[in-house]
Amino acid sequence: MSTAPAGTLNLLRDHLPEYLIEAFCLGVFMVSAGLVTTAFEYPGSLVHRAIADANVRRALIGVAMGLTAVMLIYSPWGKRSGAHMNPAVTLSFLRLGRIKSWDAAAYIIMQFIGGTAGVMLVRALAGAAFTAPPVNWVVTSPGRYGEYAAFGAEALISAALMWMVLNSAASACYARYTGLFAGLLVAAYITFEAPLSGMSMNPARSFASAAPSMLWGSFWIYLSAPLLGMFVAAECFRRSRGAVPCAKLMHTPRERCIHCGHVPNAGHESGAAPRGAAPANKFNNLRSALS
Repeated sequence: MSTAPAGTLNLLRDHLPEYLIEAFCLGVFMVSAGLVTTAFEYPGSLVHRAIADANVRRALIGVAMGLTAVMLIYSPWGKRSGAHMNPAVTLSFLRLGRIKSWDAAAYIIMQFIGGTAGVMLVRALAGAAFTAPPVNWVVTSPGRYGEYAAFGAEALISAALMWMVLNSAASACYARYTGLFAGLLVAAYITFEAPLSGMSMNPARSFASAAPSMLWGSFWIYLSAPLLGMFVAAECFRRSRGAVPCAKLMHTPRERCIHCGHVPNAGHESGAAPRGAAPANKFNNLRSALS
């Protein structure tokens, strides 16, 4: 009776690098968000003084965060774990049967830890410039139209992001551009949608700012709306497309995959599809595109 728990423990230990990568990636994202927002929005910043237009500053923040997302997704670390960086993404893949429950739980725990650690690092580096208004720990909060508008906006942009990820990752032609598309959406959402909801799409990202600052107002929006939006997108994709891609934003044959079972140079060169992945011909097309 002790065999199953021991086997699970060994598996968790073997998958520890992917779990740590998820913490690292969201931590880096939050460090970037904190430092970039402080540079552009802190009134004492030279950048803030040089760019008077708030819309231009927000657009530039969006570009910086979009590039950060792209860098992390295409990094060796992002390719290794799949670069979820978001509990709503992880739970959507769990709902689709593309990630094991214990891997999903570990991913989510590490995302919360990593994001919070990133915010605390920015606090140590930037001090009051980061924690005081208007930067205010980069806490996500509803805009002038209130909580219900923010909830609807968060659900909508989260659904659109997940729908794009699933359709792009399932395509042999566009799979390699999934990270780029995600970065473009992040940039566009910050530029145009942030005034409605603060643009989170990520419960761990919002928690990372709320926990150390103790600013929990409207946190329910950022905990529930991304989950709702991504679950709806995942279910629509499953019903319309059937075949669900692997639980990675970037699936490369050069990195192992704890989700579909792919192991580099371990029998897949012959064209055999890894466990839980797309048929062999699609996997080989993807491999050629990413090589």
